[in-house]
Amino acid sequence: MFDPADPAFLADPYPVFALLRARSPVHDHPGLEMPVAVSHAACAEVLRSRDLGRIWVDAQPPADFPAFNLLHRNSLLEREGPSHARLRALVAGVFGRGHTARLAPAVRDLADGLVGDMCAAIERHGQADVMEGLAAPLPIAVIAELLAVPEPERSLLRGWSTAIVAMYEPDPGEARRAAAERASAGFVTALRELAALRARRPGADLVSDLLSAGIDPDELVGTAALLLMAGHEATVNVIGNGVLALLHHPRQWAALVAGAALEPAVEELVRYDPPLQLFERTAVRDTAVAGHPVPEGTRIAALLGAAARDPAVFDSPDSLDLARHPNPHLGFGMGVHYCLGAPLARLEVAAALDALRRRLPGLRRPDGPAGEPVRRPDLVMRGLRELPVAG
Repeated sequence: MFDPADPAFLADPYPVFALLRARSPVHDHPGLEMPVAVSHAACAEVLRSRDLGRIWVDAQPPADFPAFNLLHRNSLLEREGPSHARLRALVAGVFGRGHTARLAPAVRDLADGLVGDMCAAIERHGQADVMEGLAAPLPIAVIAELLAVPEPERSLLRGWSTAIVAMYEPDPGEARRAAAERASAGFVTALRELAALRARRPGADLVSDLLSAGIDPDELVGTAALLLMAGHEATVNVIGNGVLALLHHPRQWAALVAGAALEPAVEELVRYDPPLQLFERTAVRDTAVAGHPVPEGTRIAALLGAAARDPAVFDSPDSLDLARHPNPHLGFGMGVHYCLGAPLARLEVAAALDALRRRLPGLRRPDGPAGEPVRRPDLVMRGLRELPVAG
């Protein structure tokens, strides 16, 4: 079984996933203290089974995590049944008012400007960092615009998001746990102040629309936090992991520069190296996944990275194919918890790829050790800290 903290495994988990899939679709993982599904079929069953749900358990001790627990207790992602259906319908209705279409021109302009700045940095220094120059600032700016977050809070969103999602790792450690609570408290305060402002002066933003739909104040904060964390971290890592994959597959990059369609390219980059590698459910009654018993109250994980390379579903799964069709990846989830922000994430990744292929068609890795990417030491949120490029 794999060690979720092993740097060699984190650098490339896919050979280990292949070995596990060949043995069984579900395995008990003593270190994670739960079974893990590794085949596409078993992971899909975990995601869509109504015998399995998102059952939130407060971070312990609760007195140390009041803000973190408030965010998650009121999150759409952590609810089931009528409570989930009500909140999801409300949020979906607000998203359906055209926020993605409203933001599309600004997203494209922002991506173009960020890549333009990268071009200038390459001109001056010989290289630029995709993570710092494009992948991180783009989704934060989009989420800030979606929620109409003002400064100085807008500049704090990225740090808050990174600190909070560190709690999802198997063993975040005391320092990261404390940082997650501080970030949660900052976010709760900022969103409550923003909600009070929008209640007095509504605007053309998601917070105003959620308030007009009658959302509960704590649910508003939880919904905004979910958008921040899912919308920021996942998109950052799709862009970073995706650009690295393209650097490793120059023919696919050349096809993209030559005009390959962006829509299937985005789906393939989500599949090839998923930003979210592990997603948990808890059995609400005695059940089984791919024949593996899951007693009531037992947690089980879907290893989405393993599902993404399942040869039973994907031809040549270890190959990057920007024209792959069909592409039934699980990167945006499945079932009642399918990602409501998927259209916005697709828009952002497509805008980033389009700006890169237009303005940096000669994209490549810089020579020498300074050109090596630096990976984050995390299992759940798979991504990079640095990705130097030249052009």
